[in-house]
Parts: sequence; structure tokens; C-alpha cells
Amino acid sequence: MKVKKAVITAAGLGTRVLPASKSMPKEMIPIVDTPAIQYIVEECVRAGITDILIILSRGKHVVEDHFDRSPDLEKRLADTGKTELLQQMIDIAHMADITYIRQQEQLGLGHAVLCAKNFVGNEPFAVLYGDDVIIGEDPAIAQLCRAYEKYKKGIVGIKEVPTEDVVRYSSMKVRALDDGYFDITDMIEKPKPEQMFSNYSILGRCVLPPEIFDILERIPTGANNELQLTDAMKQLAVSKTMIGVDFTGKRYDMGNKLGILKAAIDVGLSRSDLHDGLAEYIKQKAAEL
Repeated sequence: MKVKKAVITAAGLGTRVLPASKSMPKEMIPIVDTPAIQYIVEECVRAGITDILIILSRGKHVVEDHFDRSPDLEKRLADTGKTELLQQMIDIAHMADITYIRQQEQLGLGHAVLCAKNFVGNEPFAVLYGDDVIIGEDPAIAQLCRAYEKYKKGIVGIKEVPTEDVVRYSSMKVRALDDGYFDITDMIEKPKPEQMFSNYSILGRCVLPPEIFDILERIPTGANNELQLTDAMKQLAVSKTMIGVDFTGKRYDMGNKLGILKAAIDVGLSRSDLHDGLAEYIKQKAAEL
């Protein structure tokens, strides 16, 4: 079965990027001139997914506004002859069939995904974490969707991370297969160093079967007294195994100030209209260090 639906979790408070996130959702922080969450929606669309649910929290209506039409802005662009920019604004509103739901309490990633139960129904679905922008020629979520079609099991996007970072993410018990695929037979959220299985962590992407909802409804809260999605996926991994995909593409943690800066620099350097000026500026600053 092909994966047709995606859930983007974007209800977090963004405390790591305060004060910016006090008045602007962290998902709307721009990478050069495009909000982070637009990169994530575009990744879904490039993977052939156009039925998208974005899970928000109070005060994040600006995300909905971004993917809506803006008649006043469009009229101004049309009147001033900025037709190319006008078309870009119209295209944003038509790139996908996007619906929204509010997570009324911040009870963890697992709870956020559980809010999508009615939207998903009885079919597999992609989950994309709103903090994580992954840029590459082959959309990361498309790589996971292909793995689901091949193995018919729950899929997680994984990468090896430094040991000091594993305790902030998760740790996978893995066995290498082929083509960057791994069998996963156990996992743990935010492990203590002595609990680590490996340096492979889940980074921002997964494709899950609908049975994950039954698991989420019966498991207890975990780390930080929240309902952890990793704890539910652990049950899948132990009972049926899951598949890890060491995806290609570069990940940027948009809930981290340094991650935001790195994303802006890399994207700026990739743009023909910005490369020369930005490269020259970087060289000048490097000479001063």
C-alpha cells in the first residue's frame, strides 16, 4: 500500500529558540526567505503525498495563514507587475490539501500523533517532526515510503549521531541489511549512557502502521512524564521489528539556534542570487577569526 497521508507535528513551544518563538512559531522561522515548515510540506509533496495534517497549538494560526490565499497581497503584486512573485504566493496555497488540528495540551509527541487518529483512519501514514528540515535531492520521507512499500513494516529515519547527542534523542538496536536499511529490534527514548544500544537515533521522520494508535492509547507516559512516540514504536520493534532507513539529505534542527544559522548559510550558498555575495562575506569573516 502506498503512503498517501502525512502528519506534521508542529505544536511544540520552541523554548530552545526563545525569545524568537515567543511571538512567532518556530516552524515559521525562515531559512533565508522560506519558513521552515514550508520545506517540510514541500518534502511531502515531492514524495507524492498531498493529504497533510499539521498539528498545531494555541497561537500558531500564522501557520494556517501562510498556506492560505492572501488577496490583498496578491492584488498588490499584480498591480506592481510582480507576476513571478505573485505566482509563487498562489502556488503556496495550492501545493497540498492541508488540514489542521490543535493539540490542546502539550503532552508529548505520542499524544500529538494520537490526535491524528481520525485523519489517518486505517492506513499507513508518514510522520514528519516540525523541528527537522531535511534538504536533499531525494526527499527523505520518500525514501522511508519506499522502504514501507518494500517491507510492509513500520519505518524510522535514522542517522548515527555523536554519543553525547544520543542521550537527547533515542538509541536503536540495529542489524544491518542492505541499501542503508537496518532491522530494528529495540529502542529507547533519551537513554542514559549505560542504556544505549547504538549511536543510531531517530531523526525527524517515520512511516507508521495504523496499529500505532492502539499502542499509544494503552501505554503509560514515559520520559518527561509525556506520551512518547518512541515508547510506542518500541513495542512494534520488539514484537514485529521495524526498519531503519539511513536516509540521504542534510538535516537541520530548527529548534536549535545553531541549526537555524547553519540552514541559512547552506541554503544561501546554494542560491545563485545569493551565493557570490554570501561567499565573499563568509571569507571576510573567516579571515577575522
